[in-house]
Amino acid sequence: MVNATPDSPYNDPMHTLTVRTRTRTEFVEITSEVTAAVRRSGVSSGLCVVYCPHTTAAVTIQENADPDVVRDMLLWLNQHIPKDVPGFRHAEGNSDSHLKASLVGPSVTIPIHNEELVFGTWQGVYLCEFDGARTRTVHVKVWGDSSGPVG
Repeated sequence: MVNATPDSPYNDPMHTLTVRTRTRTEFVEITSEVTAAVRRSGVSSGLCVVYCPHTTAAVTIQENADPDVVRDMLLWLNQHIPKDVPGFRHAEGNSDSHLKASLVGPSVTIPIHNEELVFGTWQGVYLCEFDGARTRTVHVKVWGDSSGPVG
């Protein structure tokens, strides 16, 4: 489940998404919510940054046409960075989650052109959960020109 709320005045748009994850590791597509935030911003040309302020979750752009792609990504990450590794010392027992989040990264930047996010044919934006189930926050910050192309 994803909820969206604007966090700042209309002329400096930042929106916050609340994403409820269901399992320990999963990818949750948030493309439609990010797209809605860009449309609400009124920006016709610029940049959109999608940022996850958590140390055990991440954001990525990946194929959204075939769900097996993100399933395969999770399979690979979980096989190569398992939860219980001898020698991990972090007391919470989620060192694997921190590693996965660092490798995937906390943010993505997407161009905006003609009031639309510029994606490849099969691309979508995902919150990557590595230590769920939890309620996560994702910030969507939009910069640009509402009257035409920037530059």
